[in-house]
Amino acid sequence: MIVVMGASGATGNALLRSLLTRGTPVRALTRTPHRPIPGLTGAQPPAVEVQYADATDPHSLRSAFKGADQLFLAMANGPAQVELETRVIDIAAQAGIRHLVKISAPAAEPDSPVAVSRGHHAVEEHLRASGLTHTILRPYAFMQNLLRLAPTVAQGVILGTMGDAACTYIDCRDIGDVAAAALTGPGLAGGTYALTGPEAVSYPELAARLTTLTGHQVRYVDLAPDDLRAHLIGKAHMPPWLADHVTEIQRLAFTRPDTPTSTVTDVLGRPPRTLDAFLHEHRAAFRR
Repeated sequence: MIVVMGASGATGNALLRSLLTRGTPVRALTRTPHRPIPGLTGAQPPAVEVQYADATDPHSLRSAFKGADQLFLAMANGPAQVELETRVIDIAAQAGIRHLVKISAPAAEPDSPVAVSRGHHAVEEHLRASGLTHTILRPYAFMQNLLRLAPTVAQGVILGTMGDAACTYIDCRDIGDVAAAALTGPGLAGGTYALTGPEAVSYPELAARLTTLTGHQVRYVDLAPDDLRAHLIGKAHMPPWLADHVTEIQRLAFTRPDTPTSTVTDVLGRPPRTLDAFLHEHRAAFRR
C-alpha cells in the first residue's frame, strides 16, 4: 500500500491521479475529510482509501501508516515544516514504512540563501539518518504557482526581483509522474533528483508570452528585493515568512542561474510538459 500525504495539494494530487491511472492501491491522506479530494469528486475508485491524518497529530499518523509500506511526503512550506516532517519520518520508520519519497527544494544545503531550503536540508539529513530507503525529489519552480500572478497579469504587469534570470518551470503533473515511477519501481530508490521543465524562462520572456497569449500588453516590472517583499505583505497579504521565501527563491534564480535537467525524460521516457502548453491550457485565468 502506498500512502500519499498532501493528496489535496498540487504535487500530491498529481501523484494520486498518476497512481490511479496505473491501478495502484493508494491511501490518500487529508486533514479535511469533509472536503472532497480533487479527482475523487465522483464515485471513489476502489483502489483508493481516503483517511484523515494531520502531521500535528501523531496518533492519526500511526493509524494512517498502518499496513502500508511506502509513503509520499509533500507538505506545504511553513515555519513548522522541519518539526512536522521529521515527526512524520520518525513515525513512518516506527510503523514499518520501507520506502519514503520526499518532495524537497532546490539548494537544499545548510548554508542556502533560502531559509525554506535550509529547512529541507535538515529534513533530508534526518531522513538519511532514519535508515529508511528513500528517494528525494527537488523540483524548482512549479508552473501551477504562476496562476498566482493572474490578478496582476490582468492589470498588465508581472512584479518580481529576478532581473533577467531564468527559471526552469516544471508542471506538477510531471513531478507526480516521476514520484509514481519512484513508488512503483525500484530504479530511483536511494537517489536525489533535480526536476525541471524543458527550458529556462525569464520573467521578461514570460511577460512576452503572456502578451501573445492574452492579446493585451503584459510587462515585467523589476523591483528591489525589499520593495517586492513590502508589496507581497502589504498588497498580496502574504505572511512575512512567505514573502521572505518568495523573495529569496527569486533571488536564488539570479545568483545561481538555473539550467534544465534531463531527469523527467530519463525517468518517464518522454519530455516534460512545456510552459507554453501550460499557459495555453490556463489562458482563461490570465485574461482580463
